[in-house]
Amino acid sequence: MKSTRLAAVIGAVAITAAGLAALAGCGTTTKAPAAATTPATAATPAASATPGGSAYAYYQTMMGRLYGSGSMMGGGSYGWMMGAVGYQWMMGGTAAPAWMRGQALPGFMMGTSTDPGQVMGALFANAPGPRVSAAQAARLGSQVPAGATLDRAANTITFTGTSVRLTALASPADGPDETFRIAGLTDPAISVNTGAQVSIEVINADPATAHGLVITAGGAPSSWMPMLTARPAFPGSAVWFLGNPTPAGMHAATLSFTATTAGSYRYLCPVPGHAQEGMTAAFTVSST
Repeated sequence: MKSTRLAAVIGAVAITAAGLAALAGCGTTTKAPAAATTPATAATPAASATPGGSAYAYYQTMMGRLYGSGSMMGGGSYGWMMGAVGYQWMMGGTAAPAWMRGQALPGFMMGTSTDPGQVMGALFANAPGPRVSAAQAARLGSQVPAGATLDRAANTITFTGTSVRLTALASPADGPDETFRIAGLTDPAISVNTGAQVSIEVINADPATAHGLVITAGGAPSSWMPMLTARPAFPGSAVWFLGNPTPAGMHAATLSFTATTAGSYRYLCPVPGHAQEGMTAAFTVSST
C-alpha cells in the first residue's frame, strides 16, 4: 500500500480510535445469516473461523470496545455479530468471509472508507498470531525455495519434488503495489506436480491494508470481488486475510494442502480489489 492509499486508511484508523458506535445507525444493513458456515482447519487466527481461543477472544474484545453498549451489544440488528455466527461471517471458513462474497461490511464499520481491506487491516492489526520482523520478511520474500527451479526471464518457479515450501510476501514497500513477492520475483507463475504437499507462508508486509492468499478453481481474477465466483481449489488452500503490521512485527500464516488434481489454477489475494490490481498469477498442477 503506497502513500496515495495510506492517507485514506489513516482516516479509517482515526475513526476506529474514536469509537464507531456513533455511526451505528448509518450505512448498509447486514442481516444475520441463517446458519454459520463450516469452520476451516487452517492454523491461523485470520484463516480460521472456529470460535474459541485467543483469536475469538480478540474479536469479541475488539467489538465490545468499539461498539460498547450500542445496538451491537444490545441485541439490535447487529447483535448477532458479537457471537460465533458473526465471527464466522467476518472471518471465513471453508468458504470466504461474507464481505468477500458480495455482502457489504456494515456502514458503522466502514466509516468514511470505501475499502474493506483498509478497514479490516486496521481492525485486526493487533490480532494474535505468528509474526515476523521486517528483516525476516525481506529475507524470506527473496529466498529461493528448496527444490525450486527459477526462470527469472519467464517469471516462473517450477517444483518437481513431492514437497513444496515457499513464502509469499504481500505488497512489500520496496516493490510494486498490490503484488506478491516470491523468491525475489513479482507474481511469478508457479508449477507443482500432482500429489505434491504444498505449504505457503503468507506474510502481510503492507502497512495500510489486509491481504491474504488463496489458490482458486475458476472465477474471474480480474473482477473486483473474485470470491463471488471462485472457490478454494483444495482443502486448506486459503489464508483469507491478515491484519496490518505493527511494531510487534508483520502478521504471518501458513496454508497447507495437497495438490490432488492436475489443472490450471490461480493464486490471488481474495480481499476485494486486490487481484484486479495485480495480486494474482498462475498456479499449475502438472500430471508429469
